[in-house]
Amino acid sequence: MRRLLWRLALAGAIVVIALGAAAGWLWRDLQQNLDTPLALPAPELFEVAPGASVATIARAFADRGWLRHPLYLRLYVTRAGLAARLQAGWYELLPDDTPRRIVARFVAGDVKTYAVTFVEGATVRDLLAQTANLPGLVHELADTAPERVLEAIGGPDEAAEGWLFPSTYYYRHATSDRDLLARAHRQMAEVLAKHWATRDPDLPYASPYAALIMASIIEKETGLADERPTIAGVFVRRLARGMRLQTDPSVIYGLGNAFDGNLRRVDLERDTPYNTYLRSGLPPTPICMPGEAAIAAALHPARGDALYFVARGDGSHVFSATLDAHNAAVRDYQRNGTRRQDAPK
Repeated sequence: MRRLLWRLALAGAIVVIALGAAAGWLWRDLQQNLDTPLALPAPELFEVAPGASVATIARAFADRGWLRHPLYLRLYVTRAGLAARLQAGWYELLPDDTPRRIVARFVAGDVKTYAVTFVEGATVRDLLAQTANLPGLVHELADTAPERVLEAIGGPDEAAEGWLFPSTYYYRHATSDRDLLARAHRQMAEVLAKHWATRDPDLPYASPYAALIMASIIEKETGLADERPTIAGVFVRRLARGMRLQTDPSVIYGLGNAFDGNLRRVDLERDTPYNTYLRSGLPPTPICMPGEAAIAAALHPARGDALYFVARGDGSHVFSATLDAHNAAVRDYQRNGTRRQDAPK
């Protein structure tokens, strides 16, 4: 009996040792798999679908050859208490990523993002062309006419020009262009409302929209930050006196595809709703997407007596209070080979 008991004990010990060895091997193999780089030939996108279980994710890893068995990932995530913390989204997996590092990104919600910059002075048409070529974006507005964009993104049924704020935006993979432009619209509405609330008194604007139109003209007239309030002052005084704005950028906008890059006298005589040489007041819509500095200038114009300006040719302008002084400046810079641009008269 003692011999039998001894043999049973020995057999049990051998089983325990074997099981311990197997468990140890399994644990080492699991850790090795979790810390082995995927060795992808190139970055690859992987989606954690909303509500996806750890088993589903683990099976996808194993199917792609990233793990020897899906059980490994399930054991690791469950044992670490991470199952409820995995966040849905698209993730970019890099060639040297390990399964353990990837799970950490799933927990952190470090999804694949992109950046796009909408520049000051761009038009709705420019932005549609830009978004059409952005990576990771779902294109829902491909067949939308520029004038219908605002309505398509959930805004009012009016012209979209001017209503998208130029800035840098970050978006997640599989975001729609509709959602991206809706963010730009909300941002513009907020910026305009902020500056409208603190505007100078006695400005010739019946609404924030009129100020947005003026800001778009200022944006196209100069790229120099310190000139914007002065440009705004000239146009505000001209409006207050009933003078036509006579601004080339609005004429160019009204010409549309007919503009070939060279503004001629005949163009200034062609009547469109945007020809501020022939029509009084502001044009019917903005002519571009103004930045915040141009909006601030439109609502806080510089004081002074200038009613005219002419381009020097280096990006800056000469400002004049009288027509005689303005004509002299025009002659001076025309004589130096600079074509008269942006020169109200």
